[in-house]
Amino acid sequence: MITNESEPPSADVMKIGDCTVILSSREVMVAGARRPRRLTPKALGVLKALMRAPGAVVTRDELFAEVWPDTLPTNDVLTQAVTQLRKAFASDDDSGTAYIETIAKTGYRLLVPVSVVETLPASPALEADDSAAVSPPAVDADVAAPAAAAPAPRRRRRIRRYVLLAIGIAMLVALLVMAALLVRREQPTSALDAAVEDGTRITGSPQRPYRLITATAGFETYPTLSPDGSQVAYEADMGVREGSTIKVQTSGNTPARALIETPAGQSDRFPNWSPDGRDIAFARFGAEGSCEVLIASATGGALRHVTRCDGTELLSFDWTPDGRGLIFGAFSGAHAHRGIRVLDIASGRWTALAYDTGEDDFDYAPRYSPDGRWIAFVRNPQVGDLWRMPASGGTPEQLTDDSAEIRGWSWRGDSRHIVFGRRVDSESRLYELDTQSRLLRDVGLDDAQTPAVSRNNGMLAFVHRRAQFGVFRVPVGANGPGTPERLFPSGGRDAQPMVSPDGRQLVFSSDRSGSFALWWADLERPDSLRPIEGLRPEARQAPDWSGDSHRLLVLGRDDHGNPSVYEVTPRDEQALRLPLPVAQPLQALYGEDDQHVLVIERDGQERMRLLLFDRSTPDWRLLGSIEGVSQARFDRSGRRVLFTRLSAGGLWSADARLSAASIQQVSEDRPTRWRYRTWSVAGNGSIDYLSSHRDCATLFARLSAGTAGVEHCLDRARLSAGNGFSANAEGDAVYVALAVADGADIGVMPLPKQTASLFPAFSRLLFLKGNDPS
Repeated sequence: MITNESEPPSADVMKIGDCTVILSSREVMVAGARRPRRLTPKALGVLKALMRAPGAVVTRDELFAEVWPDTLPTNDVLTQAVTQLRKAFASDDDSGTAYIETIAKTGYRLLVPVSVVETLPASPALEADDSAAVSPPAVDADVAAPAAAAPAPRRRRRIRRYVLLAIGIAMLVALLVMAALLVRREQPTSALDAAVEDGTRITGSPQRPYRLITATAGFETYPTLSPDGSQVAYEADMGVREGSTIKVQTSGNTPARALIETPAGQSDRFPNWSPDGRDIAFARFGAEGSCEVLIASATGGALRHVTRCDGTELLSFDWTPDGRGLIFGAFSGAHAHRGIRVLDIASGRWTALAYDTGEDDFDYAPRYSPDGRWIAFVRNPQVGDLWRMPASGGTPEQLTDDSAEIRGWSWRGDSRHIVFGRRVDSESRLYELDTQSRLLRDVGLDDAQTPAVSRNNGMLAFVHRRAQFGVFRVPVGANGPGTPERLFPSGGRDAQPMVSPDGRQLVFSSDRSGSFALWWADLERPDSLRPIEGLRPEARQAPDWSGDSHRLLVLGRDDHGNPSVYEVTPRDEQALRLPLPVAQPLQALYGEDDQHVLVIERDGQERMRLLLFDRSTPDWRLLGSIEGVSQARFDRSGRRVLFTRLSAGGLWSADARLSAASIQQVSEDRPTRWRYRTWSVAGNGSIDYLSSHRDCATLFARLSAGTAGVEHCLDRARLSAGNGFSANAEGDAVYVALAVADGADIGVMPLPKQTASLFPAFSRLLFLKGNDPS
């Protein structure tokens, strides 16, 4: 435990080993180095904790509690801080490990003595080794030396240089202070601006830059803002009966009003505010998949029919810049269409955009930039990336390259930046992308998704959903599923429970320890539960067990954030990275034996392919492939591969060698395109599928074994996670993650103005390529 008993006296300059550390400026001076090295605030926090007890082990939990209080950091942030400390202390003869020792599975220890320095030693440098921060230079001993120490002209030149440098720094600081004062003096530009600012003062919580304007027990989702940011429309639960309706709210303290009365048995969804602020377009869903797009006056009433959308699964639309039309993404269902097209509202005429798209591509959520020059969209939302093309069509350009689970996006008013939601480990976060430089910054909001930005003043609305999922075992009999039994309860978020073929082991992903990890347990010994060290799993795909229940294939990230496949032996706590000849693996599973590995990859042409490799050969010989695959499972009882496609809902099968002649369709409509991961294959070959309905939060269907897909309500109130579940070998039990606490509210906040062009040296942005923060 960290205590203050051995804390060094309060001092600004410390001697740590052979290095000198200036705490106030976060500088480390190493003998022989040309200039001091600058630490980040978090790295300095870790160093201070280690300094209090040199030679003693400080645990990871203690460091998290002191340096990252009131947050749920991952192990990576601590590892990065320690890595930076070692680099700062490194010399020509040592990499820094002689200063800080890693204690496996426990924490860290400072190996060198610590003492207080009364006077600052001489430094030959005028600036710290940090390109992202500006601060006064360390005091040069020569300046304070007697006049006789240097000739007068040389001394005068040195003093003049320091005076000019000090004046430059003072001017820069003055500019920053003036900019901060201007931002603070800026008055709210809308009722929502005022609500956000008032809410911050009332709650006294400066760490939270947003305010939740809804606070019900249900779900409020899909916000859209009026052009001036003064009103928010959103989809809300009906409460007294099944279905959803559109509500409009003018400020955080004003009760919401219904946009228009929703008929019984129907649901109004996906509101979208017109550019002139007068109308709101939305979709109305009814029985047996009926769907139509409607437009209502923003003040209520004046309802107009626009088009039918019956049977569609991934409906997406937005207004054209002139407000005279709607732009739609690819359609499924009775009115299916493969690409992006525009509907003229007055005439009802459709115009398909001429642009390049692949046979298996599904382009979703297209939106015009506010200046009307661009259309951006998500291609293949199952493993999506953002793309952009000219408003007239042509060749799209890819903006992101992460195959991420994108959860909503919106243009900023400058038509250059995009705000989008992305799944990261066990949560969703918001990011802002510069479409010109391809640089990314974290907006700083936890559990946020589905952003909407007002056209005129940069107000942001978003969905705040902090769901907690637990792992449950559900018995399945001839009459459907029984009562769910929770396993390994905790306050964390558990997902992707995968039971071993022998039914004795279970692995699942969870953040229950404060960091996202893969957990393993022997089901016959509940006290055996523990995380698998040395591996950061990818939340997008669940692990896959070998037939003998000894090993797992797990998709994870390497030290550089690149996707990799690991073979894990959980009982022995070993994880080995496999040398797959694939640049971007998205899923990996065992084939007919452990020497055959199936991998879904996205290649350099952005195609999704299922590949079969023989790992017994040195070069991992490729044996077969199938194009356009989004998810796969191996059916050991039938010695076949089952898979879903990007381009359509349904399920297909192929033999164990992926021969083209063996491909056939197993199910025409399930799984749906969006729920492509919510199906599983039991050891007896039965195919189980989870979905949702307004009358039942989690539906269970067995698509084979003579039941013809009869649906049963597994849990009426609790939703299931959408990224994987499993069934045991006999097919008489499934392991699934169900929500034990759930709900969604609408948050609002003003986005900070773009200042990177004014002070480019202070812009610390990250490339989007690779992992950030599933």
